[in-house]
Amino acid sequence: MRFAIPQALLLTLLRSPNTSAFSLRKVSASAFVARATAAAPFTSSSASSSPAFSPSSSNSVFSSSSRPSSSLNMAEKERPFTTWTFDKHCETMDWTPEPTASLSAVDASASAVAELQDADLVVVGVFAPVKDDDEEDEDAKAEEKEVDPIEFVGKAKELDEALGGALTDLAAENGKEFQNGGEAGSATPVMRVIEGGKAKRYLLLGLGPQPKDDKPIESTTLMKAAAAIATACHDQKKVASCNILLPTAIASTPSNVQDISTAFYSNLYSDNRYRTGKKVVKMAESLDAVKLFMESGTASSDDLAASITTGKQIAKGVSLTKDIVNAPHNVLNSMSLADTAKRIAEQSGGSITCTILDKKDCEERGMGAYLGVARGSETEPQFIHLTYKPSEGDIKKKVGVIGKGLLFDT
Repeated sequence: MRFAIPQALLLTLLRSPNTSAFSLRKVSASAFVARATAAAPFTSSSASSSPAFSPSSSNSVFSSSSRPSSSLNMAEKERPFTTWTFDKHCETMDWTPEPTASLSAVDASASAVAELQDADLVVVGVFAPVKDDDEEDEDAKAEEKEVDPIEFVGKAKELDEALGGALTDLAAENGKEFQNGGEAGSATPVMRVIEGGKAKRYLLLGLGPQPKDDKPIESTTLMKAAAAIATACHDQKKVASCNILLPTAIASTPSNVQDISTAFYSNLYSDNRYRTGKKVVKMAESLDAVKLFMESGTASSDDLAASITTGKQIAKGVSLTKDIVNAPHNVLNSMSLADTAKRIAEQSGGSITCTILDKKDCEERGMGAYLGVARGSETEPQFIHLTYKPSEGDIKKKVGVIGKGLLFDT
């Protein structure tokens, strides 16, 4: 149905000092048309006296109230996250909380098998046996070829013997799918073993082909394995502790441990800021501690702990980047993005400083092109300048990175 509202009526309603919101009463289409027709011709002076269109009349099509309508009064509604209202834009963006689980690395050769077993979930990393080029070609042609039995060595062999060969059986039962760990990040189903009246869970984690000629393990392999560990800790419910046994080929070097830490914490990320109820997904919610048992390497415990911290900080930066990208534009605007930059500087321990140029500052600097684009936004422009200075050493070079925060115009 199409209808026209007389201009004089509209002006009268808008000029009324008591009018803050309008609601359309439930009237029939014929009644509305009749009233609209009866009002024409309509004058400003007759608007206040006409009972058909008086704002205070009980029969009027439009009614006014000093109380805002419920559809516009968003400020009174409880929200699951911080957002804008009709009266005020959003000034901050929530961050996804960091994972609370701890990660540590210990020397497996100095640890007893009982210590390795002391966890709700035990993950044993295995490499697939080294194959010649001719063998790889034959395996590609023979898809149904049986997989040779896996041979555990070192601490993994001790653990398998303590379990009565259960790990060997686990690999054999899943040989066709697992292929002795031939694909990095692959895993067998979980095996449950009753020990001391308590069920312990074990699984084998594939680390890909055994490195040839003592070559260092690739970073991508470690990250795939760490991602699979995080997934296993999440999928296995009520796992509070997890021990991971890594073979000799993965030395306990700072770089290896850092890669594992980065990928592990990155894969515990889950953006629940805009989810409610059953849609909320908390990764590895029960997990408290994860321990890496490494059979080789000469790095000190302090170096390994520092590498784990560095990896966690890198993962935190990646998660924050995801938070910014995932935030909708009723939350992320120039003000909340500038607030995020300030918080980054505050949490940097002094290594990062933040300077924000507002609209006045930009005008004084003659930044006309920048200000011209910013005119399309409801919030004022915020020119963000972050400066990083190393806490130690001499500064030999200055590097500038320039980017654009795409907000209202995307």
